[in-house]
Amino acid sequence: MGLKVKDVVTEFYQSNFHQGEEVLKETLHPDVELAWYGTTGFRKLNFKGIADISNELSSSYESLRAEIEKVITKKDEVAIHFTYHVRTIENPDEEMPLAHFIAIWEIKDGKLYKGVQISQLGEEIEDSPWEAS
Repeated sequence: MGLKVKDVVTEFYQSNFHQGEEVLKETLHPDVELAWYGTTGFRKLNFKGIADISNELSSSYESLRAEIEKVITKKDEVAIHFTYHVRTIENPDEEMPLAHFIAIWEIKDGKLYKGVQISQLGEEIEDSPWEAS
């Protein structure tokens, strides 16, 4: 039996996808499409576009870690809220937030198929928005 849709998404974001195309092949559908609304504008990415960004991340950062805040599933769709934390090559001893994300994915054949992602540059946040006040 394959992974649950929640696991497909969380395992992708928590993986070392930026360190090699093998993980991308295992987790992304060959016909993957990602609409990304970011601080630099809108991008529509296919498998190659996602692989290119992954290579940029690998060459720019010593490490990349996803801190997942919330995951919601409905049938073959998953919404995830997370923050990427990075360690730079210049300063590998200090981890800092890179960006905050919300993504919604449709899963097909056990892989990420169609997604929409919104990101904002990272900043330190003391409390999770999901914690009770």
